[in-house]
Amino acid sequence: MSAIRLVVGLGNVGREYERTRHNAGFWVVDRLAAEAGASFSSESKFFGELARATIGGRPTWLLKPSTYMNLSGRAVAAVANFYRIPVEEILVIHDDLDLPAGIAKIKRGGGNAGQKGLKDIQAHFGSPGFWRLRIGIDHPRELGLKQQVVDYVLHPPSREQQERMDAAIDRALPAVRDLVGGDFEGAMMRLHTLPGQDRPAGS
Repeated sequence: MSAIRLVVGLGNVGREYERTRHNAGFWVVDRLAAEAGASFSSESKFFGELARATIGGRPTWLLKPSTYMNLSGRAVAAVANFYRIPVEEILVIHDDLDLPAGIAKIKRGGGNAGQKGLKDIQAHFGSPGFWRLRIGIDHPRELGLKQQVVDYVLHPPSREQQERMDAAIDRALPAVRDLVGGDFEGAMMRLHTLPGQDRPAGS
């Protein structure tokens, strides 16, 4: 299987959205860029900010779409088409209501669970066959909140929730490096194996 060549972080542009739960994907690619000493530049033809980074010794594109979450596919398709990157060599990083804060998981393909950024990417490629790194943000229902999902994802996490999300991202970064290196099994084992286990936890 080919290695990942394009890493996409999903989020919404604008200062008012920077620290909101829905921008977890942006947080991860910002960390990757900082660690690689890479800088993002605005690319109008790619409808986003793009950085060329060396991760694990391999050249990798990092993308933050500037189309807002619901139209993310336009930017991802533009970069993938220009650089001839097939869908299976794309990793999309996004927040996930179905995972607790503090948990990050990797998978390839599958549904979009109502995540509109994923839905738009699937529509542009005609395929769900890209890889996903899911960053848990909790579901307001599980927290006993009556807050609507749309309102919840567009607000910052609590301090304790932020700490758990940051810890999950810390664990996820080495897994991203594994994916860029083509070690998909190693990446999944790294994130999905619980301490004291020798097999992945259920995803």
